[in-house]
Amino acid sequence: MPPLNLHELTHEQLRVQLVRWGFSSVHTKVLWNQLYLGLAASFAEMTGIPARLQRHLEAHATIGVPPTVRETASRDGFTHKYLLGLTDGREVETVLMRYSGRVTACVSSQVGCAMGCVFCATGQMGFTRHLTAGEIVSQAVHVARALRDSGARNPDSASPKLDPTRDPDAQAMPPPASPTSHAIRDMLGKAPEATAESKCHLLDDIPPVAAPAKRQLLDDIPAEPVGGRLRNVVLMGMGEPLHNYDEVLRAVDIMRHPAGLSLGHEQITLSTVGVVPGILRLAAEKRPVHLAVSLHAATQAGRVALVPVAKKWPLDELIAACRTYSTATGRRIFYEWTLIEGQNDSEADARAVGHLLKGLPAQVNLIPLNPTSGYAGAPSRSEAAKRFQRILRDEFKLPSTVRQRRGIDIAAGCGQLAVVG
Repeated sequence: MPPLNLHELTHEQLRVQLVRWGFSSVHTKVLWNQLYLGLAASFAEMTGIPARLQRHLEAHATIGVPPTVRETASRDGFTHKYLLGLTDGREVETVLMRYSGRVTACVSSQVGCAMGCVFCATGQMGFTRHLTAGEIVSQAVHVARALRDSGARNPDSASPKLDPTRDPDAQAMPPPASPTSHAIRDMLGKAPEATAESKCHLLDDIPPVAAPAKRQLLDDIPAEPVGGRLRNVVLMGMGEPLHNYDEVLRAVDIMRHPAGLSLGHEQITLSTVGVVPGILRLAAEKRPVHLAVSLHAATQAGRVALVPVAKKWPLDELIAACRTYSTATGRRIFYEWTLIEGQNDSEADARAVGHLLKGLPAQVNLIPLNPTSGYAGAPSRSEAAKRFQRILRDEFKLPSTVRQRRGIDIAAGCGQLAVVG
């Protein structure tokens, strides 16, 4: 029997496993803390556990530490991409992104993807296999370790220590003193009390809390310093999370536990291309994650051209499932729209989105197309994106953002992750 990867276990599963091995469940807390607060990469690094338990773990268990096959840093100074190795020789990509007031890990849920979105590099490489919960969690832990290590090299910006007793929901977001912190909180699930003008902003992914006196340029907004703490995880890397529902949601449970990574429900976002059964299951289970739905077209024919899996789950079924989700959970959904010049960025397209989402608690996230070798389309010009936003705002009172482009030079942007060969 192969060694048991402890990153595969929820807190309760770890407790049960310790008892099964003949150890007291009292060791669960310290072992969990060593895994997710201490970020131990080996049992030898762990402190506070009995020598007999440590020997047993070394003989019968392992810690999922994926080797870094390659690390690439973007010229933007805020983005790192990691090519991580898996135990079967496969590889996945994970991205660390720094923003004002937060650090986000973009993690993969599959090796490849079966959805076949024509503009997505992962879809172009096809599907190989699902990732396990432990392989998903290990990516987030890898980013947390990278932040810790960069902070150790730069002690003035080292990350704060986590309180294992805190409530993950009550302290899920950065401290409220910063206006940017409020803005991010509002973007991630609670609509701000603001005018329609302030809800439709032209700052990439940084929504204002109130109408600003003047536009602030992105270059004026500092990113998180070197070091820092992992604050957000987005399941937007390689793969379709809802195609791998059970493993992905178990990984979410592990990452949310308050004695570990302690990511509250405001800090985890799951993006789906529109797997209707998965959306309905999320609604029924009321799982504590933010949901983003990749829309990209407002007609069935338009979606099929970009997202072939729309043949299986037509647009009307998708919107019905989204309505069910929002009704059951009380949450708004973030509808992602990749802006492709001359294909889905016209005034008519914007109005079609407005009509499609009318009456739904929604926010539209506009994503200028990122280049991939397998698709010849071009990103929309900024004027088209602004026009699109203004129509959503003025005619439909729909809030929207234009996603900030990060890591494009290292193929770390949305739709660019893939493993070659």
